[in-house]
Amino acid sequence: MADSPHLPTGPATDARPAKRPERAVLHGRLVDLVPLDPWSHGESLFQLTCGEDKEYLWTYLSKGPFTGYEEFDAYLRQLAAPDDPMCFAIVERRSVRAVGWASYMRIEPAHRVIEVGNVMFSPALRRTAGATEAIYLMARNAFEQLGYRRFEWKCNSLNEASRRAALRFGFAFEGIFRQHMIVKGRSRDTAWFSMLDTEWPKRKEAFETWLRPSNFDEEGRQKSSLSALNGLA
Repeated sequence: MADSPHLPTGPATDARPAKRPERAVLHGRLVDLVPLDPWSHGESLFQLTCGEDKEYLWTYLSKGPFTGYEEFDAYLRQLAAPDDPMCFAIVERRSVRAVGWASYMRIEPAHRVIEVGNVMFSPALRRTAGATEAIYLMARNAFEQLGYRRFEWKCNSLNEASRRAALRFGFAFEGIFRQHMIVKGRSRDTAWFSMLDTEWPKRKEAFETWLRPSNFDEEGRQKSSLSALNGLA
């Protein structure tokens, strides 16, 4: 029998699994990421994300909006219970109030892949440095403490705000998964983005440069944009 032809394979890599995330606080300068606790975080999150004027916040999430606290509390309890997704409340250090949440999800230690998803930035958090710091803290923890090599961001392809945010944070667009999901009775195409461990040093430098107090003037306006620091503008 003739020898089999040489077939290309991927590069050899460290096959040791990554660590699973733990329910531990990730401390920042502006915000802390705290394991979600419906009892201590629920009232603030309900006030900041629920109500007729905030229904738009839930457009691209799998559940919601919610009109009553009891229903919302049941939802938070579902978010808080599993280890995958593992949900963190985003707590503003200045006011010590929960202003949003985000989750590690689709956690695959063997392949060293982890996703940030189910992100809710309330109006009190949106377009603030604290929102950016929250994603920085999750990325830094995933790459540096847990040992993942791929950090993913996925969203409804129609969610232009989320797509812009992913690029601004330094994720690379990879494509569209067509008819990927059915959410709230509607077909969803999903946009995929990723950040790799080899890219993290430059992304980390951009995050930390942008987050420095010296990057903001006395009125809180940025001097250099994160998009520019990531080479996107």
